[in-house]
Amino acid sequence: MKLTNTIKSIAIGSFDGIHLGHQTLIEQAEAIVIIERNRSVMTAGYKRTNYIDKPCFFYHLERIKSLSAKAFIERLSLDFPKLETIVVGYDFGFGYKKEGDTALLQQLFNGKVIVIEEVKHKGVSVHSRSIKEFIKNGEIRLANELLNHNYRIDGEVISGQGIGKKELVPTLNLIIKNYLLPKEGVYATKTLINNSWLPSVSFLGHRVTTDGSFAVESHILDRDIGVICGNVEVEFIAFIRDNQKFKGLEMLKQQIKKDIKRAKNF
Repeated sequence: MKLTNTIKSIAIGSFDGIHLGHQTLIEQAEAIVIIERNRSVMTAGYKRTNYIDKPCFFYHLERIKSLSAKAFIERLSLDFPKLETIVVGYDFGFGYKKEGDTALLQQLFNGKVIVIEEVKHKGVSVHSRSIKEFIKNGEIRLANELLNHNYRIDGEVISGQGIGKKELVPTLNLIIKNYLLPKEGVYATKTLINNSWLPSVSFLGHRVTTDGSFAVESHILDRDIGVICGNVEVEFIAFIRDNQKFKGLEMLKQQIKKDIKRAKNF
């Protein structure tokens, strides 16, 4: 028997970020239906399941976007034959060109509809779009509060300039794809190495003091991690300072020492 044959309640949404608002929906349901739009930049693809301890089912938008609102509900009823309850946010839209809203959902679905009203945290409305703006502005601590977890990215370790280890401090150089990156600058972070989250300080932005190229670099605090290959995850804890240009490597090195000291305070 398929797992879906036993499920009586689902929450529906795109769930980019799995923020406090999303978590309120998730708490109300047995399983989660994720509408995959291929536009998620905070927690893309299957990584959303890392924050959800319930069965997750992906509906790819390209395959359902032509369905009318009524046809979409019929599709859900077929996929979940025991379905009794649907949980959505107050601004939920569905069906062809989002013709359906929560009122139409209640008309079309022969069961219970739970509509979660707007969630606020310290007076701030919790939305993926507002969290993205906080991240882009470097307001990481506020973004983390609204997410209810630290903002996380991952990327493949690549070869860097070679300057860090020789002249400054050793760093892991990462190539990042499909993630929204915070504004250029230095951050207190944690980096996942061999299944352990290690305190780190990370830089992302253009190397304006050296070659001007864009880079994402993470320096692990107070330990030699040796050679690391493959993918590495980085969690952002707090913004330390903006990216800036220095007159030489020695001045940059002195600033990095200050950055490390500040990162340790977090």
